[in-house]
Amino acid sequence: MDNIVSMKIKNIVPIIILLLFISVGLFNSFKPLPENISTKGQIFNVPNKSVNFLSDLTYIDAESQSISEQKIFDEILGLINHAENFILIDMFLFNDFMGKETDAYRNISNELTQTLIKKKKDNPEIKILLITDPINTVYGGMESINLNLLNKAGILIIKTNIRRLRDSNPIYSSLWRPFLRFLPLQFVKLPNPFINDGQKVSLNAYFELVNFKANHRKVIIADYMDSGNSLKVASIVTSANPHDGSSRHSNVALKVNDFIWQDILKSELAVVDFSSKLDPDSKFYIDKSLYQDETGSVKVQLLTEKEIKKSIIDSINLTNNGDSIKILMFYLSDRDIIKTLKKANERGVEIQMILDPNKDAFGRGKNGVPNVSVAKELKKADEKFQIKWCNTNGEQCHSKMLLINTKENQELFIGSANLTRRNIDNYNLETNIKVSGESVFAINDASDYFDRIWNNQSAQYSVGYDIYKDESILKYLQYRFMEFTGISSF
Repeated sequence: MDNIVSMKIKNIVPIIILLLFISVGLFNSFKPLPENISTKGQIFNVPNKSVNFLSDLTYIDAESQSISEQKIFDEILGLINHAENFILIDMFLFNDFMGKETDAYRNISNELTQTLIKKKKDNPEIKILLITDPINTVYGGMESINLNLLNKAGILIIKTNIRRLRDSNPIYSSLWRPFLRFLPLQFVKLPNPFINDGQKVSLNAYFELVNFKANHRKVIIADYMDSGNSLKVASIVTSANPHDGSSRHSNVALKVNDFIWQDILKSELAVVDFSSKLDPDSKFYIDKSLYQDETGSVKVQLLTEKEIKKSIIDSINLTNNGDSIKILMFYLSDRDIIKTLKKANERGVEIQMILDPNKDAFGRGKNGVPNVSVAKELKKADEKFQIKWCNTNGEQCHSKMLLINTKENQELFIGSANLTRRNIDNYNLETNIKVSGESVFAINDASDYFDRIWNNQSAQYSVGYDIYKDESILKYLQYRFMEFTGISSF
């Protein structure tokens, strides 16, 4: 009898352990989000002049010279230099990592660091808050020179507690959460995955890296004195990182000078709230009554996390025959977005896409997944899908931008979010802005930027679909598996 009971227990124990691991994975994939995460902000009406499109573009000119036109970080640095009372920055990659590349086009991480230190030195009373992702210390595996310098200068730094976020990779996280993260393996050293100079980090850093989660936002808000001596606040939401290895990437950004900063501030202080014991109200209190916001005819709205996806799908679903959609995107893989685009195409909506070919990553080669597989699927569904590739030469086409033109309205979605499950299904932290209206200067400028790349005005910015066309069934299956399971870096 005892032997039978013992055998039953031995058989049941593995099942119980397996169920516990599955429960951990499922819970952390669907657990409640921290407060004020995945938000749909208020729709603010601002003047046309208050919304400005910014861009970076790298290309090879007619004389075979590499040209990099850059506006985004020049504008960000200028905003810091003119700040009066506060600066809040949230940046995903803020480091000098180069991968296998040897020379940075621009040491942008140091430029941002020194500009912030100088601002704090010149104005000791100014409040400066930097929120960033633990990837910049390789998840605690190394020190960050930039962050240490900023901390020494008296700048408040918050490293996002990404463990509070949902897990996009439940198969792995079901092992990592209860077991792998507690293993004392700091003494086991492996090559730094981001620096090709012999530095090593602990195995524990690798364990956390493979959990694939991030505060992927790229935002700055700061106040300034306008020409009429009124205090105003400007917000910049972008796809660009202050990361030396990314300094040649093509990117886009939107600068808004009124109202929306209040919702951005709230969403960013929510990250502070769940990432630290800091009381954001007492340590970074902003007296909103000091600032003068102007009203106008252009609608702007903050969207974060899954609200980005919901809003994009809602807008695409309202398009009809004769309307147009333009997409410039680093990664496109979300199944709901792809289905929505197919239906729009069936309704007669003209769809143009410029995608990164996903072949370069900081000196390392990539196999084109997911974009080549998604492009194949769309073309197979209907040849009317117009698809081109960014003509990249080592750098990435890192922009995240979607334009919708209907008979009555224009809309622009722009920010940090790729159109992938990780980015817009409440896993990563992401920030986008939606702009809408008629004859909006910023939307027209964004459309001109897209058309310049699409039509190869004065240089070969893009190439035809056939150049990177890939019919591989294995790659398509790889994409679908990685998108579904979360075992991917996109």
